[in-house]
Amino acid sequence: METILQLWSKIQSGADLAVASRHVSGGGVSDWSLARRILSRGAQMLGLIILPGVVGRVCDPMSGYFMLRRDTLANIDLNPVGYKILIEVLGRGRIANIQEVGYVFQERQEGYSKVTSRQYFEYLQHLLRLRIDNWPVGRFFRFAVVGFSGLFVDMAIFYLLLDGWGLPLTLSAVLSAEMAIINNFIWNDQWTFRDLSRQQSGGHQRLKRLLKFNLICLMGLGLNVIILNLLVSVLGLNAYMAKLGAIAIVTFWNFWVNLKLSWRVTEVKM
Repeated sequence: METILQLWSKIQSGADLAVASRHVSGGGVSDWSLARRILSRGAQMLGLIILPGVVGRVCDPMSGYFMLRRDTLANIDLNPVGYKILIEVLGRGRIANIQEVGYVFQERQEGYSKVTSRQYFEYLQHLLRLRIDNWPVGRFFRFAVVGFSGLFVDMAIFYLLLDGWGLPLTLSAVLSAEMAIINNFIWNDQWTFRDLSRQQSGGHQRLKRLLKFNLICLMGLGLNVIILNLLVSVLGLNAYMAKLGAIAIVTFWNFWVNLKLSWRVTEVKM
């Protein structure tokens, strides 16, 4: 009852969502085993990896003990998987102000725990569904189109250097790949991430983005080689099918890491 009154007090003071948390001052668990503590923290870490912008908004995203304003979910379709609905609320609700109060989780006195392997699977399924729903499809499509154009730039310059100018094979491959990376950066900066690059204008900022983009693409090239070898050697896939699979995976890698690093906009609150 005391925790409910604390949650209500937070709502009355202006919070959109008030969460009873085990991981803030005054919170905790009663007599959990070490294995259960590890599983709980592991699930939270998994959430931070897959859906950091949602799970990272509270200290205890696995809590089932919370209170919120009705208008935060008005006319919003919710479709949670499992019973960890706080993640659904955080991911889809109109929630700006979040407050947390500490509470100590007590083991049930009657019945049995609902926590089984099925609940962990549903939790993972829920995270992935929200991740897909929040995926910037339009921006990714533009990124993929630019990447496809870079393939033609790479092949054309490779042909020119190798057969036209007679440069060595390795040097031709390295130079053509670098020109393709620069081509991709220019188009991504002016088209795919135009709204973000405008917030960081100037030659110095553009050069920083280019260097980051270049480094991430080189890392992606190394990742491509590793995935290709795993798919062929371990899974026994056809080399060409494995190559396409590796390219698809690395395209997602390049897009997501570039979005988070190369075109990351830091908001400074004054």
